[in-house]
Amino acid sequence: MKAVIQRVSKASVTIDEKKVANIGHGLLILVGIVAEDTEEDIKWLINKIANCRIFNDDNQVMNLSLIDTKGDAIVVSQFTLHASTKKGNRPSYIKAARPEVAMPLYEAFVKTIQLALGKSVQTGQFGADMKVELINDGPVTIIIDSKKRD
Repeated sequence: MKAVIQRVSKASVTIDEKKVANIGHGLLILVGIVAEDTEEDIKWLINKIANCRIFNDDNQVMNLSLIDTKGDAIVVSQFTLHASTKKGNRPSYIKAARPEVAMPLYEAFVKTIQLALGKSVQTGQFGADMKVELINDGPVTIIIDSKKRD
């Protein structure tokens, strides 16, 4: 399981010209799932995301986590995170999990992060054509891969 987390001052998701998610200060979390992912990958990844110290403290040092700041989050499924560009110019998405595997894991990810944060998170819609807008604060963008824990 792979996530791209972006510290944002605001972010939103629009589907068919209707805004379905909208936050201020917090994280936009893009999640890509492969068939080999498990509940253990979810738990490990969420622990990293929720506790990642990428928010500024009073001294303007990145020393606070999403939990510490009580920030908001939007979780968006994004199979393209597992694109392979090894051959040619057209990315291959063969590593990305099929919807019947990915959707339950995505839903479990959302439920688990809500428990970790102690609050609801907003989401995009699995499989939808989404327009994601954000103001990346910093910019701070981090890639976390549950298969690369070193």
